[in-house]
Amino acid sequence: MATRIDGKAIAEERTATIARETAELVAGHGVRPGLAVVIVGEDPASQVYVRNKQRTAERCGFKSVKHALPADVSQNELLGVIGDLNADDSIHGILVQLPLPDGLDETTITQAVLPAKDVDGFHYVNVGKLAAGAVADAFVPCTPAGCMLMIERELGKDLSGKSAVVIGRSNIVGKPMAALLLAANATVTVTHSRTSDLPDVARQADILVAAVGRPNMVGASWIKPGAIVIDVGINRIDVDEGGETRSRLTGDVDFDGAMEVAAAVTPVPGGVGPMTITMLMDNTLRAARLAHGIHA
Repeated sequence: MATRIDGKAIAEERTATIARETAELVAGHGVRPGLAVVIVGEDPASQVYVRNKQRTAERCGFKSVKHALPADVSQNELLGVIGDLNADDSIHGILVQLPLPDGLDETTITQAVLPAKDVDGFHYVNVGKLAAGAVADAFVPCTPAGCMLMIERELGKDLSGKSAVVIGRSNIVGKPMAALLLAANATVTVTHSRTSDLPDVARQADILVAAVGRPNMVGASWIKPGAIVIDVGINRIDVDEGGETRSRLTGDVDFDGAMEVAAAVTPVPGGVGPMTITMLMDNTLRAARLAHGIHA
């Protein structure tokens, strides 16, 4: 039976460390990390995510700012808000909650955030630095950063000799995840919907990362015995419970099946999700240090 990787516990531990280091930064240098979240419209899921991010920022001792804009805001108005935050020295991290309503160009908006304040890791400058392995002053997207932290806890920082397979090639998870695994010396294969015999490719992986958004797609037969399985998927499905239809969250991996084969598996919920918000805080703290030339 595999180990259940408790992302919530790891995130709590990391958040406590960030809060302690923030208190030391304030006491020793008079610098309080500032995180600004910009949300457009009333999407319920986005509202929940933003509340969770704000709550965690406050727990860490950050200055937390929220800009809530109507769904019909113009692109120029939104760019103006971002420009003001770029110029605000008390704000070290800027997060624009995605997705944006129709009519707003996500690429234009995300690229308007200064690379030094891009704690989501979406700016092309940060993307390029990650791809080149020059991450000393770059920001890594939060979800793959959290996944990497969990992998390191299981296998260590040097993944030499390990085979890693990433299912999914998105700019937010799949591609940066592959870059991080490469930087740790893993041999990496990135797969997607057009990959031939995907189950057979997945079975070669010592480290399997699933990030495609298809409920329970990865079954036990896809998993190499003893592998580390990181499930990034968050899917809402309807299930029958005692004659009633209920909605619940599930990942891209058949968790019960994976637990019978793998060495360690992340659950959904309670796996990668909590780590994503924690790594956002980690990036913000680092942005504040970099802005003031302070070494950790």
